[in-house]
This record gives sequence, C-alpha cells and structure tokens, in this order.
Amino acid sequence: MGERALDILIADDEPDARLTLRLLLEREGFTVRTAADGHEALKLQKERPADVLITDIFMPDSDGMETIAGFRKDYPQTRIVVVSGAARRPKSDYLETARLLGADLALKKPVEIQELVRELRGLVG
Repeated sequence: MGERALDILIADDEPDARLTLRLLLEREGFTVRTAADGHEALKLQKERPADVLITDIFMPDSDGMETIAGFRKDYPQTRIVVVSGAARRPKSDYLETARLLGADLALKKPVEIQELVRELRGLVG
C-alpha cells in the first residue's frame, strides 16, 4: 500500500532559505509549500492543512512566535518545527521560548538536512 508524502509548510522571510529547504525536502520525498511570513502560512494552512509547519522565529509582520500561537490555536494537530539562527544569542533562548509556546521541535540554523529529515519522520511516524 502506498504511503502519502508528508505535507510540509515552510515559513521564512528569506527567499533563499525557503527555496533551499524546499528543494532539499522535496528531494527527500516530502510535499512542500512555502510562505514569506506567518500570515501567509496561516492562509495556506486554511486552504490545505499541512502535516508539519517549519517556521523561522524572526520574520517581519507575523513572527515565528505569533505563527506558533496561531497554529496551536487553529490547527493543534499540526506538528511545528522552529528553526532559527537567533539561538546563538547568549542572553535569550528563543528556541526554548518557542518550545514553551507549543513547538514540537526547535533547531538551530544552519540545519543539518539529514537530522531534519530524521526528526520530521519521527514527529509524524
């Protein structure tokens, strides 16, 4: 019996980061859509719910924390992965805050693609 590809939604304000991650994940067999911010991600989620949201923390308009809160409220079944380079800032642990808001997994940028793929499969497997 055929297995459905995991549907992933990426929210990141950096076009190169969105494209790179989308291409790498599609090569691993995932179905991937992208959004430039949290507002766009929620709009896409309403059109066709994704299994997993991968979001950056720092984005203009609707940042990752707002995005996590919106997804947890309206789409509690969606798994959330937060990725951010901001975790290197010593005084604030943004990734830990994201976990407290409901992220299932928090990873530092740059993300090792094989680690991400393994974690994604584990989240919904």
